Parts: sequence; structure tokens; C-alpha cells
Amino acid sequence: MRLTFVGSGDAFGSGGRLNTCFHVVGDEVNFLIDCGASSLIGLKARRVPLNGIQAIFVTHFHADHFGGIPFFILDAQFFSRRTEPLTIVGPPGLVTWYERVLETAFPGSSRTTPKFPLSLVELRASEAKEVAGVRVRSFQARHGSPDGPFFAYRLEAEGRSIAYTGDTEWTDELIEAAAGVDLFVAEAYFFDKRVKLHLDLATLAEKLPLIRPRRLVLTHMSDDMLGRLESLPFEAAHDGRVIEV
Repeated sequence: MRLTFVGSGDAFGSGGRLNTCFHVVGDEVNFLIDCGASSLIGLKARRVPLNGIQAIFVTHFHADHFGGIPFFILDAQFFSRRTEPLTIVGPPGLVTWYERVLETAFPGSSRTTPKFPLSLVELRASEAKEVAGVRVRSFQARHGSPDGPFFAYRLEAEGRSIAYTGDTEWTDELIEAAAGVDLFVAEAYFFDKRVKLHLDLATLAEKLPLIRPRRLVLTHMSDDMLGRLESLPFEAAHDGRVIEV
């Protein structure tokens, strides 16, 4: 499989990077992990065939991870002329938040019936499901109230595995989510400043021996981290970077 960082930035455009959106393609699977507000721009800049995307796995409903959904859906409806099925997977409340984000972006748009089969699949924390050829398992992240809805994901397809922290402060849930995966994409918002709701690199590095991923790539970095990249002993994402999983 191949993962492209369509967007690798934080919510505030640090380093001029686009919001979170990862595109994963294999022999059979084709999906997005998160769809932040700028995702359609990034996808079109990379000339990604949008109608080939079978599923979107959303970690949480903040705009830099979910705000691109209205643009993707309305482009599919009116410009890409999509007829292929699309499944959007997310935490509890996805159905309500889907309508809310469409109405916020384009009032009245949620009442338009898509011209393609659209499924909204809500997962509970620690639930596993098969979607579009991908086995996805959700893990409770800590990015707000204790019950979320905020997820980390472990996604397995075609004999390969990818884990993504989403946005979260450290939680032991990440150990199981990413244990031994082929690719672990992890938030590293600050270098060693420990704050609530976000993960810093110092904490992540301390916990890595418990996880032992085959490959680690850092993402969702603030200016504090971006200014240190050349001196870090870890790989880091950038918009357009392609990883073979």
C-alpha cells in the first residue's frame, strides 16, 4: 500500500501546511484518513481520482480533520459526477455532525439527496469493523471530554497495517492501537512541552519501546516542532510526501 500526506498540518496552517488528510491506496483498497477543511485543494493538486476513493475514516469532528467533508461531497455530487458508493466512518455522533458540517458550509445542502450511495458508519470506542476492504479498529483518544468523541485508528488491509493517533494527549490506548504496525503516523504537536489534549515528541519517544512500530512518521506539528525537524532522529511528514507501507 501507499500513503500520501495530502495534508500534514495543524489547525492553524503552521508552516503553510494543509489540514490533515492522508490518502491510502493498495491493489484493492482506496481510502482517506481524515478530511480536513483544505483536503479537496490538496487532493486536486495531487490529481487524485476522487471517485476512486471508497471510504473516509474520520478521527474526530474538528474542522482541520472533518471540515473538508462538505467540499468533497458537493464536488462528488455536482462536478466529479460520482456514481460509486462512498462510506464515511467516524465516532458516535457522525450522522448529526455530518448534517451540521454541511449546513454550516452550505446551508440547505444536507437536504440534497446524493446521486451516489452514501453510508455513514458510526463506531464505538474499541470497536472493529470491516469497511471497503479495510479492517478498522477505533481507540479512545484524549482530545477533549473523557467520552470524546475522539479516536485513534488501527487500519489493516492487504496484509499491511497503519495506525494513526489522531489528536490526543498520551493515553495507553495508543500502545495497543499501534503495537508492531508497519506504519505509525503520530501527532507531535510540541517538542517537549506537555499540554492537555495534544501529544509532544518527548512523551512519544519515551513510550515508543512499548509500541515498537516498524516505521514512525510524525505529523500535525506546530512551529515549535517544524523549526527542529533537521535535528530530529525521526521521520516527519510534509504535504505531498509518499510512504510505501
